[in-house]
Amino acid sequence: MVKPIHLVAGILILIFIAAVVIVMGMAAYQSDSHDETKLKVICAGSLIESFHELEKEFENKHPGVDVQVEGHGSIQVIRYVTDLHKEVDVVAVADYSLIPDMMYPEYADWYIAFATNEMVIAYSNQSKYANEITSDNWYEILKRPGVTFGFSNPMLDSCGYRAFMVTQLAEFYYDNHTIFDDVIACNFDPAIKVNMNNDTCIVSIPEIFEHKTEKIVIRGGSVQLLAFLDYGEIDYAFQYKSMAQQHGLQYVDLPCEIDLSSTEYEDIYKKVIIQLGFQRFTSIGTERSGKPIFYAMTIPDSTQHPELAVEFVKFILSEDGQEILCDAKQTPISPMTDNPDNIPDEFRFMDMTEMDG
Repeated sequence: MVKPIHLVAGILILIFIAAVVIVMGMAAYQSDSHDETKLKVICAGSLIESFHELEKEFENKHPGVDVQVEGHGSIQVIRYVTDLHKEVDVVAVADYSLIPDMMYPEYADWYIAFATNEMVIAYSNQSKYANEITSDNWYEILKRPGVTFGFSNPMLDSCGYRAFMVTQLAEFYYDNHTIFDDVIACNFDPAIKVNMNNDTCIVSIPEIFEHKTEKIVIRGGSVQLLAFLDYGEIDYAFQYKSMAQQHGLQYVDLPCEIDLSSTEYEDIYKKVIIQLGFQRFTSIGTERSGKPIFYAMTIPDSTQHPELAVEFVKFILSEDGQEILCDAKQTPISPMTDNPDNIPDEFRFMDMTEMDG
């Protein structure tokens, strides 16, 4: 018969051994976690779906690497490097021209354009007049009483100022010079001013950017508008086509002359300039000119892991990376760069088109 004192001692020994094993396991886990290399990737919100998939596959191919992907409005993405001075290894934005405008020469001196997109009007089955809206009447639907819609903040996100571009370009395309005022400008106080300089339309967004009606909803990034559509809190949203497709939304395909999708209409797009009134932009330029949509990425000079950052960018440009982009409805393109002499040596073997900055 086992004496009670021996039984208690045995139990205490087992508890002690179990505690030691747990502590050793936690120490080993913490050691492994500490040994992981963290690669910080900040991207446009519209890239978040595809970049999370790229993250998973890259980590599978590179054990010991923890890719940390974070999405924001494209202007905010760059400000993480230039204003907040965060340690970022890869920057990817929805407007390639933001990189030279906001990062050259102090923070970077090259970019690679790798994908494209187009602007659409997204909506759900429960949106008012969902069975009526078309590419010919969308602006008439948006201005109807009781209809609500949203776009992202043009001070923070490229999809936001592109919403303004699309609406202003619509005036040229449909030969209706009240569209911008009827759909957007009339909802703001102070008013959004529009001036013509020869054949160029200049839309000036005031620094105090506040809408005076409940007709529109503005959020920092276009991703944040998706929940409003899902829950029926707004009827429509200016969105990228990839995001509408990713989230199973319906959408109006806009004419190529206004959807910012084609280099064929580049001369038309550039007839609209958006002037951002935010004073922080005075040192980097306040104007965003209409251009075809090209996503671009760069590696900031402040990266802590330059070789690994290059590997991640190479992976995005690889056949596997391009397939992941396609599966996420993000349309890849043959890579283009503005400064072929400045790109890392690892990219020089690629067939890369040179483009204007």
